[in-house]
Amino acid sequence: MKAVIIAGGSGTRLRPLTYNTPKPMMPLFEKPFLQHQLEWLRRQGITSVIINLHYLSDAIANYFGDGSSLGMEIVYSLEENPMGTAGAVKLAAEHFDGDPMVVINGDILTDVDLKQLLSVHHSKQAQATLMMLRVTDPTSYGLVFTETDGRIIRFLEKPSWDEATVDTVNAGIYVLSPEIFDYVPEREAFSFERGLFPLLLKLDARVYGVTTGAYWIDIGSPGKYLQAHSDILMGRVEVELPATKHGQGVWLAPGVEIDPSAEIRGPAYIGSRSRIRKRASVREFSVIGDDVTVDDRAIIERALVGAKSTIGEDAVIHQCIVGQRCVIGAAAKLGHHLVLADDSVLGRGTHLAASSGL
Repeated sequence: MKAVIIAGGSGTRLRPLTYNTPKPMMPLFEKPFLQHQLEWLRRQGITSVIINLHYLSDAIANYFGDGSSLGMEIVYSLEENPMGTAGAVKLAAEHFDGDPMVVINGDILTDVDLKQLLSVHHSKQAQATLMMLRVTDPTSYGLVFTETDGRIIRFLEKPSWDEATVDTVNAGIYVLSPEIFDYVPEREAFSFERGLFPLLLKLDARVYGVTTGAYWIDIGSPGKYLQAHSDILMGRVEVELPATKHGQGVWLAPGVEIDPSAEIRGPAYIGSRSRIRKRASVREFSVIGDDVTVDDRAIIERALVGAKSTIGEDAVIHQCIVGQRCVIGAAAKLGHHLVLADDSVLGRGTHLAASSGL
C-alpha cells in the first residue's frame, strides 16, 4: 500500500517560524515533523510514500531524498501553484497503482492504528473512508454526519453552534480508491473537504467514516505546536525520540553537558550537544533544541528553544517559542505566548511578551 502526504502548504498560521522553514520541516524533538509522520507510517507497514510539495520544496526533498535512510521509498509530486488538497493528490496520479492508498494532511501528529480504517474500506467496498474524531468544539472543523453503519451522508465545513448537531469531524486521514480522482478537474484547485467528498455523496458513492479515540493534533499553529511537545513529554502519543530518558521524565540527547549546579525538572528534553551552565534551570515542559547554550542562572520554563540558540545569563524564558539560531541577551525576559522568529537577536535586559495567546 502507498501513502500520500499533502505537505505543500505555506504554514501561514505558524509564522514567523515558517518564513524560512516549511511547516513539514519544523523541528519536533530535533527531527523534522514530517519524519515523525513517516516513522508512523513505517510502523503501520507502509514504506512507499508520495509527498506533495509546493512551499520551500527543495528543503524537504533534499533532506529526505529517496527515503532509503529511513528504510522507505519516497517520490515527490510538485505543485507549481496551490491546487487544493484533492488537486494536489491528483497531480501525483502517475505514481498511483490500482490499490487503495492512505492520504494524510501534512500537519497531523497521531499514532492511530490504521487497521480499522483499512478493514472498513475493504469490507464496505468503499471508494473513500475517512478517519473521524469526536471534539468538544466542532465549529473550527469540518463536521461529518453518518448513518448507523458508518456511511457518510453529509459534510458541513466550519459550522455555527446552531448547526453543530453532531461532534464527529474530519481528521484529515483517508483511505481512497484511485478511481475517485477521475472526478477531480485537471490542474484546477479542488479540495477534498468542499469539493470531492460532497461530490461523491451527490453521486451516491460509497463513502464511510471510522471514529477513533487515538491521539490526534494539528500542529499548524504555535499553540498546538507547543502542545504537541508537551503531549509527547507526557507520553500521550507514541513517537521515536532521539534521546535517553533519565529520572523523572528528563530526556537527554547525546553530548549534553549539564553543570552539577544546574536544575533540571522533568518532564523536559535537552537536545544533542546542548550546554546547561552554572545554576541555570530547565523546568517542566521545556524542550531545548540541539547545540543550545543556556547560560548561568537562566531560567527556561514551559518553553521551546530552537537549535543553535544562546540564552544569556539571568534570562527568563516562560511559555514561549524561541526560533532557531536566536541570541537572547543577559537578563532578558520573554513573557507568555511570545513567538520569536529564527535568527532574532535581543539585547541585554530586553522585556517582551505577546499581546495575544499562542
